[in-house]
Amino acid sequence: MGWAALSELVPLYPLYALLFLDTGLSGAQISLLFAVWSVTSFVTEVPAGVLADRWSRRGVVVLAGVLQAAAFAVWTAAPEAWAFAVGFVVWGVSGALVSGASEALVYDGLVAVGAGDSYARVNGWMTSAELLVQVPTAFAAGALFAVGGYELVGWASVVACLAAAALALRFPEAPRTTDDDEEEEPLRRGVVEALRSPSLRVLVLAVALVGGLDAIEEYFPVLAGDWGVPTTAVPVAVLVIALAGAAGAALGGRADRLPGNALLGLLVAAAGCLSLAAVWARPAALGAVAIFYALYLAVLVVAEARLQEGIASRHRATITSVAGLGIEVASLLVFAAWALAGPFAVVALVLAVVPVVRAGLRTSGPVHR
Repeated sequence: MGWAALSELVPLYPLYALLFLDTGLSGAQISLLFAVWSVTSFVTEVPAGVLADRWSRRGVVVLAGVLQAAAFAVWTAAPEAWAFAVGFVVWGVSGALVSGASEALVYDGLVAVGAGDSYARVNGWMTSAELLVQVPTAFAAGALFAVGGYELVGWASVVACLAAAALALRFPEAPRTTDDDEEEEPLRRGVVEALRSPSLRVLVLAVALVGGLDAIEEYFPVLAGDWGVPTTAVPVAVLVIALAGAAGAALGGRADRLPGNALLGLLVAAAGCLSLAAVWARPAALGAVAIFYALYLAVLVVAEARLQEGIASRHRATITSVAGLGIEVASLLVFAAWALAGPFAVVALVLAVVPVVRAGLRTSGPVHR
């Protein structure tokens, strides 16, 4: 949990969009940068999982931190459009490296000490920590910017990423087997394993669809502004939603003990809260959005835990990365739904995901051999 919090304690996170604007980039240029970031992550997601399985999951997580530090160093040393593009490519690779490897590393580490059944609780607390750390990060960003502008914020972010990488060096990692070193075509084998078993295939799809719904977080500031929250108060309103989400994620371990129908009930209730908020459309409606986010993250934590439990293979990071690739694709559905009909379309998307989640959550324990 300490690594999860430290990896998110990056002062540039709340300020990098403003850095782009203050550097003179247009809205179209910023969108292009985000596209470069997204495409890089998409292309490198599964190969990054293969690297983690073939080489070292801990080593991949450490490398991810170093690459992210390098990306921010480039931005800080040369705050220009070309440097931002290069930085996003490097950051995209970094994000792909850590996405599958970190979950596999934590799960296998727990299994090694006989605590595999606590993964949902640990994963929930890690997700919660990543959200809670937004509070000190926001204050740190403001203080650093006041003292030394974007340059100090940038170099402090480089130090934070390197510190997270150093902390990751302390993660225990089980030694690889001889078969891991001798295996041929690991990418093909890992992807085939993710798709061959019907049970595992449904779990991967469920995690992809549920995880993709998290893209709605990008629209929380939009909702706040559209519903009459003053611009100066929007960051606080969004922070309240994030804190509610942290609480929901922290309760993921308890939610993991619920029967399948109760978990589906949480997801349906989340959709109901979001629908109510969209109809109400007032500043107070953000309270319903906060409840939606809390319930949603509790279900997401459980789904991620069920996926890890369902993988009985040396290709854990690769298969997790396949789910991560699915999340990238599913997030596009959220963006498209929002473009069509705003939060109401997202509500419909949440409800459409329920049958797949139902099928996935009915599976427990290792299902792939």
